[in-house]
Amino acid sequence: MRRNVIQKWRPPLWFVLGGTLAAVFSLPIVGISYFRIAGSVLGWGETTLIIGVMAFAATILLGVLLWRLVLRPIKALTQYAQSIPIKQGAGQQIVKPPTHYGTPEFSKLGSAVLRMSNTLQDRETTVRSYADHVTHELKSPLTVIAGATELLHNDTMSKSDRDALLDRIAGATARMQVLLDAQRDLARAQDPMPQGQCQLSDVAGGAEVLVDGMVPLPAALVELVLGHLTANAKSHGARKISMTLIDGGLRISDNGAGVSQGNQDRIFDPFFTTRRDKGGTGMGLPIVRRMLEAQGARIALAADQPDKGATFEIRFED
Repeated sequence: MRRNVIQKWRPPLWFVLGGTLAAVFSLPIVGISYFRIAGSVLGWGETTLIIGVMAFAATILLGVLLWRLVLRPIKALTQYAQSIPIKQGAGQQIVKPPTHYGTPEFSKLGSAVLRMSNTLQDRETTVRSYADHVTHELKSPLTVIAGATELLHNDTMSKSDRDALLDRIAGATARMQVLLDAQRDLARAQDPMPQGQCQLSDVAGGAEVLVDGMVPLPAALVELVLGHLTANAKSHGARKISMTLIDGGLRISDNGAGVSQGNQDRIFDPFFTTRRDKGGTGMGLPIVRRMLEAQGARIALAADQPDKGATFEIRFED
């Protein structure tokens, strides 16, 4: 779950530190001046007591301010940061991230830590999910290779049968190579690209642009994402692909076969594909999602799906 820092006005750090130093500097001067003026009226003992009470009250006030604006936010952020690498399984207490910070500087630091936390958790989830899926996916070609290899030890086998087994081994090997290439592409998709922006019509390729404008993502990333989505749409019978720039996002629609109701929650799962018999790996959409997440963007199947075709929505901001 994505968490954001709640923006609320707080004094900047320079103001807090400057005010504290100014108070430390001015308190002795104020005390000495007051002592000289009031000492002859109230007496030295009463004046000393009043100055002591004033100094104590000012110290308590400064301490509370520094606690609320500096020490408490840093302590809460440190506690949360230390809990990030811990696997939060059953029976373990989940440390909630802070939502308020004492100064704008600490708010920026908190936002950076939360983004780092989200990235680490997303990558951990991706690695765990990929490990589970790749183990299952590689079992099939490995079983084919193992079985065919065992049968090849039969010296009485005809040449045609032997050639058929060799073809099965070659096919299984090619399938494993495809899966490993997909894994490499998924790992590379998590590497962040340089920041940038581009004109949608310049990177749309053969897609129809209904509403043009600037996309706050680098052109290389947008071209890769649109290339994956376009190829996926065409493989499902799409003849027309259109793109519309909306407020804070981009919608990509096609007139292909669409996504069935039962598959809509699974299309971004690694290795999920309805075209396995045609060599599909089910890694196109997961790679697209990881590339966008590396830039702080999100992609999802739009809620208002058309009667025919599919519509994806990319959000540029969390």
